[in-house]
Amino acid sequence: MGYAHKVEGNSRIELKNLDAGDTRGMEREEAERETEQLVGELVELQELLYAARRESLLIVLQGLDTSGKDGTIRKVTGPLNAIGCDVASFKVPTEAELAQDFLWRVHARTPPLGHIKIFNRSHYEDVLVVRVHNLVPEKVWRARYEHIKNFERMLADSRTIILKFYLHISKEEQEERLLEREQEATKFWKLAVGDWQEREFWDEYTAAYTDAINNCSSTVAPWFIVPADKKWFRNLAVAEALRDALAPYRQAWLEELEEMGQREMRAIEEYRQGRKARKS
Repeated sequence: MGYAHKVEGNSRIELKNLDAGDTRGMEREEAERETEQLVGELVELQELLYAARRESLLIVLQGLDTSGKDGTIRKVTGPLNAIGCDVASFKVPTEAELAQDFLWRVHARTPPLGHIKIFNRSHYEDVLVVRVHNLVPEKVWRARYEHIKNFERMLADSRTIILKFYLHISKEEQEERLLEREQEATKFWKLAVGDWQEREFWDEYTAAYTDAINNCSSTVAPWFIVPADKKWFRNLAVAEALRDALAPYRQAWLEELEEMGQREMRAIEEYRQGRKARKS
């Protein structure tokens, strides 16, 4: 059993019943050592993914304010090669984006074969924020569950590995982190009154996330609930889930690279033979 709670297929969860402070009895030093090892494995696996160009990887990060999306990107995927890994952030839709279907701006940012794309927030905002703040009628956002599942199935059929992470933070820990920002000058840029205002909708967001996870989990696009009160355990849980998802592809990627190498060697030999014949 992994450190994150995996939700797929017909699994059902109730977020309010899951412990955001769970660390499986681990100590920070042990978790950080294991995380470092896992990230090292991810670096190797990313190199194979990029070289083989057989699959791509989409990482979706969701969570309430201060849950650690930026920190996860920095600590877990930061060491990956930027040539094949980048981040897409989804803010409030522009007027042009609102004139299209809600998945239009998202589809354009999905990863090509061989690449990793990290969504810092994602298409799920269209069944979360819009629901909590009544931006569209219920019949509109509720229908989007099926659209999302079909979209993710299409990506999976196109050889995109999809992993979705909900960084599960407690209300108490969130308050501490918001107050901490007010005390550190290096974090002043993160200050926003909206973060405090959104806390008033805590229960509504919890219900919206619970429904989104339960309605949009599948075998090809599972959700992982990551206890995020302890940043070091959050990093460990995400790194482990990523490694476990990519490791089964390792042998196929190596075989693909071996075949690619043999093809190139044959082409090189043919070139040498032709060049030799032309000189004789």
